[in-house]
Amino acid sequence: MTLRIGIAGISGRMGRLLAEEVAALAALAGGTSRSGAGPAGVVLSPDLAALAEISDLIIDFTHASTVEAHAAVLAAAGKPWVLGTTGFDAAATQAIAAAARQIPVIAAPNYCTGVNVAFAIAERLGATLPADAYDAEILEMHHRQKVDAPSGTALGLGHAVAAGRGVKLKDVMVSGRDGHTGARKDGEIGFATLRGGQIVGSHTLSFTAGSEQISLTHHALDRRVFATGAVRTALWLHGQPPGLYTMRDVLGF
Repeated sequence: MTLRIGIAGISGRMGRLLAEEVAALAALAGGTSRSGAGPAGVVLSPDLAALAEISDLIIDFTHASTVEAHAAVLAAAGKPWVLGTTGFDAAATQAIAAAARQIPVIAAPNYCTGVNVAFAIAERLGATLPADAYDAEILEMHHRQKVDAPSGTALGLGHAVAAGRGVKLKDVMVSGRDGHTGARKDGEIGFATLRGGQIVGSHTLSFTAGSEQISLTHHALDRRVFATGAVRTALWLHGQPPGLYTMRDVLGF
């Protein structure tokens, strides 16, 4: 039986790309739309609960403010959840974890294969390069409409470096330096954010020591890469037992 995938927020830029990718790889059950509009011929449900009734799995790239409510709805419906929303808070994180006790969930900051390989490399670099000798800095740039900063992908890189160093990112993160900040402290992981134009996504992680610099860069050239990755992730997630999965589980490394 063909997997029926529902798309939360199908009228948005990502929603429309997801609809195209789902149609190519599975069956598009329908979607929800805050504006009441969607791609031609697509069934629009009045809310996520109604969409879950006609879907085997939900892909959700909506907004941080919807995460807690969507977690409750999909847990109650028993439908797997591929979440691509970023910028949510601690309460939403707890709601995702609670839902994952009842349904299979992936909440990834980025569904691009190359970025997830970069996360793995970043963790290895963090473990290999001493924090007191190699300063870690992350620079990201996105389109002018992006509402959260640093980006979820930038934070993913930071978490990877921190994991490699055996620390929590929240304890060493420095974002948006301004004014008389004093000298950089050993072990800090710095973030800088740029916004402009229609940049899909650009991230560079640099480790700089006194005599060398190592940089890891990823450029997303077309946001379709996120949609393709999310749909392939959905195909993998369907049939998995309840739990909170990562892209490492999907990609097998």
